[in-house]
Amino acid sequence: MPRDNAPPSSNQSLLAALGLVPGRDPLNALDFAPAVRQTVTAWPMALITHACIAAMTMFGGTEPLGANLPVLLSVALVVTSVAALVAQRLPRLTPILQIRLAMVYAPALGGLLTLLLWTGGQHSLAPYRIACTIAGLGALGGTAIALSALRAPLLMAAGAVVLALALLGVRGIPLAIGTAYLMCLVISTIRLARLDLRRSQEERREMRSGRLALSLVREFESQGTGWFWQTDRDGNLVYLSEKVAGAVAGSGESPLGKPLNAVFQMDSASPGTERTLSFHLSSRTGFSDYTIRPAIKGMTDRWWSISGRPVVDEHGRFHGFIGSGADLTEKRRAEAEITRLALFDGLTGLANRQRMRASLDQTLNQPPTAPYRPTTLFLLDLDRFKAVNDTLGHQVGDDLLKQVAQRLLRAVGDAGLVGRLGGDEFQVILPGENDITRLSDLGREIIASLSQPYSIGGQSISIGCSIGVAIAPGDGRDSETLVRNADLALYAAKADGRGVHRFYREELLHGAKNRKQLEDDLRHALVKDELHLVYQPVVCTENARLVGFEALVRWEHPERGAISPADFIPVAEECGLIESIGEWVLRTACLEAARWPNEVRVGVNVSPIQFANRQLPAIVANAIAKAGIAPQRLELEITESVFLSDGTQTDAMFKALKGLGVRLSLDDFGTGYSSLGYLKSAPFDKIKIDQSFVRGAAITGNRNAAIVRAIVALAGSLGMETTAEGVETQDEIELIRTLGCSHIQGYVYGTPARAEQVAQLLEEGAGFAKPLGYRMSRPSRTAIMRQAVVNIGGARGEVRLRNISPLGAQLDGLAFNGDARGTELLIEINDGEPLAATVRWAQDGKCGVEFAERFDMERLSVEPARLRKAS
Repeated sequence: MPRDNAPPSSNQSLLAALGLVPGRDPLNALDFAPAVRQTVTAWPMALITHACIAAMTMFGGTEPLGANLPVLLSVALVVTSVAALVAQRLPRLTPILQIRLAMVYAPALGGLLTLLLWTGGQHSLAPYRIACTIAGLGALGGTAIALSALRAPLLMAAGAVVLALALLGVRGIPLAIGTAYLMCLVISTIRLARLDLRRSQEERREMRSGRLALSLVREFESQGTGWFWQTDRDGNLVYLSEKVAGAVAGSGESPLGKPLNAVFQMDSASPGTERTLSFHLSSRTGFSDYTIRPAIKGMTDRWWSISGRPVVDEHGRFHGFIGSGADLTEKRRAEAEITRLALFDGLTGLANRQRMRASLDQTLNQPPTAPYRPTTLFLLDLDRFKAVNDTLGHQVGDDLLKQVAQRLLRAVGDAGLVGRLGGDEFQVILPGENDITRLSDLGREIIASLSQPYSIGGQSISIGCSIGVAIAPGDGRDSETLVRNADLALYAAKADGRGVHRFYREELLHGAKNRKQLEDDLRHALVKDELHLVYQPVVCTENARLVGFEALVRWEHPERGAISPADFIPVAEECGLIESIGEWVLRTACLEAARWPNEVRVGVNVSPIQFANRQLPAIVANAIAKAGIAPQRLELEITESVFLSDGTQTDAMFKALKGLGVRLSLDDFGTGYSSLGYLKSAPFDKIKIDQSFVRGAAITGNRNAAIVRAIVALAGSLGMETTAEGVETQDEIELIRTLGCSHIQGYVYGTPARAEQVAQLLEEGAGFAKPLGYRMSRPSRTAIMRQAVVNIGGARGEVRLRNISPLGAQLDGLAFNGDARGTELLIEINDGEPLAATVRWAQDGKCGVEFAERFDMERLSVEPARLRKAS
């Protein structure tokens, strides 16, 4: 910063301070205009004193000097004083010129007054001498007062007084005293001049700072978000930044002059604002960061933060409040948007997972003293939505989710809160509702609404919905338990065929716990050597030669015993163990097949998860090399589900596997989701016909034979072999041979056996297989668990129906004394006409019955009525 506050030390600075020369820095130069105005104001009084002394001198007698000199001095005094008055009134003279003129008339006046004072003192009359002395001293004093603001002219006048005394012959002590007084006046005047200069510099600096501050404040108010305010001691606004004043002005009325708490009102919801503005204004205490908005109704969209403090002077007197504020409107809007994004789903506008969890917690957290209010939770999952994303793209999927949200909102209405948890999962909270009938109706309505076709981009899209339902407090009193149980119910709905709703049941939790325990045990099964392979024969239809075996994994649990692959393979796929298990199966099957004849192949199933692994060809090549078998002896069985993934990657995987020389087999043909188009490009060597098309094909009237014939014809035209799976009876062997299948696989040639038994079978049979199954086919039986009521000779009782076919069934819970064969009874399976039946065998509380008439299996789809134990 420039050192404009340094005291002047040079002669040039002193002359400038006395007004004799202009200052070097015009910005810091002393302003003499106020001093000149002071002299002009006081000079008429000095002129009167001059006239008084002149009059007394002229008309009071002139002894002993005579009349000429006093008159001349008096006239000269008056003329000089009047000339000074006229010169001071000239409009175009600058203050510096005025000072220079004063330096001319000031010493003249000083000398003239001294001479007149001395002249009056020489009069012979004492009263006259005293009067002249008083008048002369008064004139000198008046002149000194008038010239006091002009430092240099005052010094000149004092110097003229001392000089006049010297000319009048005053010597000795009087002249020394006058000279001493003059020196004191000189020193004082110089110090005062320098003080004037400093004070002027400070004032100018403060003025410039004030102007700068004012400019910055105005710029800040006009450009920034901040503003300022001030009140008087009564709390009325005396200043308010223009932009805020315009924002709070109602009907064009200025807020100035109004109480601060009448112009603004506080946001009571903001933290830290327990005390009001009125409290602080009345108690004269400061406050900080209070959130306020306009007090005018209808202007609630503007928000500010305000701070203030009381203003007290040096005497402790209160003058009002002064403070500042900041605009919070955009911040509030941003916070509202952030809150919306934090609580609402950005795609559908529904409540998101966080809000649904908070709402469920709040709904379930009820006072212990009040009656408990039940709450129902719907957990929804869209069926076939992933296929829409995979085939039509995520943009179409997003548009579909938006329409699903709208339908869901319409279906639920005001009954509850609807939210999206993410992906295609939705949730509905229904407070105060636990009626099973109404909930079932709502569930069916939601499923029906969401299952209606959607029109997106000119395309018609159909999906489904499954719902799991849990009701508090019976299914859980906290949100975590309730959500878990609703999820279990949803899992049950999907397991029951999708497109349905299911309520939570206690056994679902037991099943989930068993599944979790199964997963934990499965993680250690490989390490503990609990898994092993068995092999099912694949026989040539033409000559019954054993051409290969399919490797099937089995799990012998140390506590549970044998666990079906249908139970643990889905668990392995879900928990990520299927790849390690699949690799173990592949390596083990190749090693064990190496001990078989070279013409016998081994088939290994490859899950879609394994097929998607880019390292699969390397794993297969390593397994073949380590076992030392020919690549064509390994047959990889692949299901149709692999074609749902990326087509380019699928084609590359097929090419890589065929490049190794292994055989590829399409497993479970006809049961997947893809079309026949993939058969044109996929390099399969064999098609395996699913057992659902083979079983019952030999029964008269069954259409499966026609389906098998069509598949065989399709495979033959493409140059592929066919294997009929699930062949169990000997009459099916002849049918399969007639239909043209090249290979047979099923229990008719034996159950799956371990590798040692396979080697023994190949050695004993010389490579040929003998049929072992039933000779004739029978209608397939459906395994069910359903209650039924039997009537034997008028006695009624409840039994459990296990297996059923159109011709008969197996019953549990019916014991007989003695031989029961031939016993006639009536069975009530559904609410309807009872079936007449005859007992054909009975053992250990179980029995097999033959129906008198063919049973319509479609009647099983009817929900059974709740049965009570018969007496």
